Amino acid sequence: MKLACSSTAFDRSISGGDLTQLEWIELCAHELAADGVVFDVRHFPRTDGDYLAQVKKMAADLGLTVAAVRDDAAFGSDEAGIARTLDLALAVGAPLLASQLQAETDASWSDALERLGKACSLAKHANVTLALRNARGTFAATARDLKRVAKETDSAWLRFGPEFPAFDASDEPGALLPKVVIAWQDVDATHEESERTLGLLAGYAGFLALDRPAGTASAGGVREALVWWRAARAERWIDRT
Repeated sequence: MKLACSSTAFDRSISGGDLTQLEWIELCAHELAADGVVFDVRHFPRTDGDYLAQVKKMAADLGLTVAAVRDDAAFGSDEAGIARTLDLALAVGAPLLASQLQAETDASWSDALERLGKACSLAKHANVTLALRNARGTFAATARDLKRVAKETDSAWLRFGPEFPAFDASDEPGALLPKVVIAWQDVDATHEESERTLGLLAGYAGFLALDRPAGTASAGGVREALVWWRAARAERWIDRT
């Protein structure tokens, strides 16, 4: 398992102008020593080719893997909007586009499924895999919902990007593992929650994205979370050998 930092965690600092996107990339590489980064589309000050190429090269120069691009509104967008986000993901070298379904109050099940189907077709053309996130109040809130969406969509370009602690106790998230391409964990999760996630991800080789949904993370808080996960990862690896 590899560890990534999501810019969503630093939304307040980035959106407030206290931290630029490029400074955040340097923070992830130097002070946090993360393995990779997840770019929230809200934090690109520009989306022209020159700037996106700079972002991609900067991450490569600093030894960071671009794990994913996150756009929570992507699956509710029209085809042109989804295509723009996929083009952005391609430009920065992201193999995944992570997003969630629309809220149940904003669309019908059939409409949400139709939009997702179109997104899968565009993702196939762009060669960018879609990572469906679980979110309360959407048609993909539970592990059962995620499996239902995947079955109805029936696309090899739709995979899962779960946040395991967000599932209900009655859920069975372990069933999702064969199709998990990225996982999420709040940097303020309890050690008990993190231990459960670690247990579920045994043998998982993809990225765990450390996040703070409220966007209020501090460098110190993320660093502490990364230290814990590195130690837990190392201990798990020793136990396996």
